[in-house]
Amino acid sequence: MTISEEKTAEYAPEEPVEYAPEEPARLDWAKHAPEVYKAMVRLEIAARQGLDHKLYELVKIRASQLNHCAFCIDMHTKDTLAAGERVERIVQLSAWDESRHFYTAKELAALELTEAVTVLTDGFVPDEVYEKAATHFEEAELAQLIAAITTINAWNRFGVTCRMTPGHYQPGQYK
Repeated sequence: MTISEEKTAEYAPEEPVEYAPEEPARLDWAKHAPEVYKAMVRLEIAARQGLDHKLYELVKIRASQLNHCAFCIDMHTKDTLAAGERVERIVQLSAWDESRHFYTAKELAALELTEAVTVLTDGFVPDEVYEKAATHFEEAELAQLIAAITTINAWNRFGVTCRMTPGHYQPGQYK
């Protein structure tokens, strides 16, 4: 048996695992507020214009991690993997500040801005965070990035409030 086979056997469950029951969604908000949902979709389409797709998805995953939106983490991780992103960059995303060598300077500035906009620890985005992003993005691209961060935060709020259920999304399902 090779080392790889030994490791696989070591982690393979011996018996079926019984997981906790799946929590049902509280509300299908898109069904009950269709005009709001349609407006969000239009905002989503507009917000991603002009942004690098990989950067855009990393920002969406990171904001979703910070907001504890399991549905959005599931969706954007699957979409990003399907688009060819490296697994290690996604795995390290929750600790990006300690795993900086996985990301470009531009991506790091975007992730830092994402955290500042999402968490608003001091009640505002610090000047140094904004200025760092402004050095890596032209004004129009920076405006799009801010729109993308703001949009995923809105989606996250719908997801966590309505308890949208993760695990069933298929890559590209909502494209």
